[in-house]
Amino acid sequence: QVQLAESGGGLVQAGGSLRLSCAASGIIFSITDMGWYRQAPGKQRELVATITSGRRITYADSVKGRVTISRDNAKNTVYLQMNSLKPEDTAVYYCNAARLIAGTKYNYWGQGTQVTVSS
Repeated sequence: QVQLAESGGGLVQAGGSLRLSCAASGIIFSITDMGWYRQAPGKQRELVATITSGRRITYADSVKGRVTISRDNAKNTVYLQMNSLKPEDTAVYYCNAARLIAGTKYNYWGQGTQVTVSS
């Protein structure tokens, strides 16, 4: 199993910044992609950003230019730097890690960290 521990959420005013961190522990070999998703009240969980083990990055259109994802493989940690935050960024942010084993992808999720952006 893989355990994911998120930190860094909180309350911030519009235009502010937050940095989320997610540390993976447990059976961490074969982790390929890591990333962040978010879920606002009444909405489906959506992708924010992902980064592969080879550091190929994908961003949601809604956060491009405001968010930077990075990864420290030595620490098994993924980060999400969020700038110019907007009230619509308010959501629970979930860390995700994927393991590829014998051609099958297994997804793991953190407990989530609340991000609230006030206007």
